Amino acid sequence: MASDRPSFPTRRAQAERNRAKILDAARSAFAGEGSEVSMAEISRRAGVGMATLYRNFPGRRELLEALYIDEIDALCDAARTIEGDTPRAAFITWLRLVLAFVPNKRAIVSELLEHTDHDDPLLHDNRARALDAGRPLLSAAQQANQIREDLNFDQIVQMINAIAKIAADPDYLEPMFQTLLDGLHPPETQKSAS
Repeated sequence: MASDRPSFPTRRAQAERNRAKILDAARSAFAGEGSEVSMAEISRRAGVGMATLYRNFPGRRELLEALYIDEIDALCDAARTIEGDTPRAAFITWLRLVLAFVPNKRAIVSELLEHTDHDDPLLHDNRARALDAGRPLLSAAQQANQIREDLNFDQIVQMINAIAKIAADPDYLEPMFQTLLDGLHPPETQKSAS
């Protein structure tokens, strides 16, 4: 006689879907409302019960940590798989992802810092992991003489962070970001473009 209970693979797949729904709902909520969003609201947006939420994430900190790691994983995966017609195009495409990531990260990290400190390995190690993933893209573009060599990776990321920290609509930020991208051309390319 067959059991009415779902099989283990089916339960596992449902658990993974629930976890993904919770992370998606939390990502959206934190991007819009930041620390004002409650766990109950995240549960409601995800369409799961509170027990399911807490089974996946025993507390707010665990949810924030999972969101942060998920975002870092996406940046790292993109750095490995991103395509472009040129090494510069691939690097620029990845930088656009970094620019989009910063505002989401800010809300998540600022609340995480309420539960931990700046030296927490979770924050430090994952930031380093994301930066390490992007470095080969810059190296390839610099070796192809498509990005100026007098800027290092940290300088470029700091400029992107500065632009992303401006509280403004993406349409307002785009010309600033484009100016940064224009400035990444090697100096001889800039002179010939004038």
